[in-house]
Amino acid sequence: MKKIIISLSVFVGFCTAAIGQDLNFSQYYETPLLRNPALAGIFNGDVRIKANYRNQWGSIAVPFKTFAASGEYKMPLNNASGDWATFGLQATSDVAGDVKLKKTSLLPVVSFNKSLSQINNSYLSIAFMGGAVNTSFNSQELKLISPQEIANFSNFGYTYYDVGAGLTYSSDFGDDIRYYVGAAMYHINNPKLNFFANNSDYSILGRKLVLNGGISAQTSDNNKVQGFIDYIKQDGNEQFLAGMLYGIDFGRGYKEDNTTFGINFGTFFRWGDAIIPVINFDIDRWNIGFSYDVNISKLNTYSQYRGGLELSATYRANLNRRTAMGAAVRCPTF
Repeated sequence: MKKIIISLSVFVGFCTAAIGQDLNFSQYYETPLLRNPALAGIFNGDVRIKANYRNQWGSIAVPFKTFAASGEYKMPLNNASGDWATFGLQATSDVAGDVKLKKTSLLPVVSFNKSLSQINNSYLSIAFMGGAVNTSFNSQELKLISPQEIANFSNFGYTYYDVGAGLTYSSDFGDDIRYYVGAAMYHINNPKLNFFANNSDYSILGRKLVLNGGISAQTSDNNKVQGFIDYIKQDGNEQFLAGMLYGIDFGRGYKEDNTTFGINFGTFFRWGDAIIPVINFDIDRWNIGFSYDVNISKLNTYSQYRGGLELSATYRANLNRRTAMGAAVRCPTF
């Protein structure tokens, strides 16, 4: 049975390449540029650096390992108006199955944050993201097909270019409640995917629509509740993710907006697939997060409810040139 499952993982890996299924993180709120390019710059501070790691399906097959890293830098365009521009970079690497099916991307991002009202910190943000994606696999691990079938592959790696865009509106209700809503479209240019010698056998990477929402409400000086929700649709497939975190600050308090030590914990859901307990820690300018997928899909017969371990790390900083106007771009943050 284990050999069948491992063989299935190889098949699934190739299907993933063929239909262009995107990376999935359970801590999706910690990968803002993969949720919506227009979430670039929607944070307190001038610089934000993020890293994410996911290890999935190690209980039933060769683990799928996924890495992501991003950086954002905000700069004021006009202190009088409160407008900002954000420049960022998103990098990912995903390795799946026996054949080491690997996808690596490097995607620059540029976002413009237009102030609509300085009274309640309302911003309209528009962003574009685009760059190169490389896909490859190890042909020596193709043990399930003959050398003649392997010859059908013209190469064992190729590069394509990908384009995405997003729009986000962020605002607040007074000083204690902040929120945003947004929409993004990925793979706007419908990239062609093809490992095969016959150029007519290529697949099209379908456009992906993502709708986002987030809210953060301070319930006291030292406590807050945060919620995040995403709806994803691609190639006729739909995915719904939602969850909440409760935060306790043991330092100066959220009212001061410069946490020294805090803890956030809660639960997220990937509808029909997983229940995800989460805990993360605010330590000065850092946030470190841990989560684990409890698999509830039909695959749990083999997985025994074991899914994937996920880690995240975020660093934020303010620069010396930061002005009071710079604090205007705000949203739910960890």
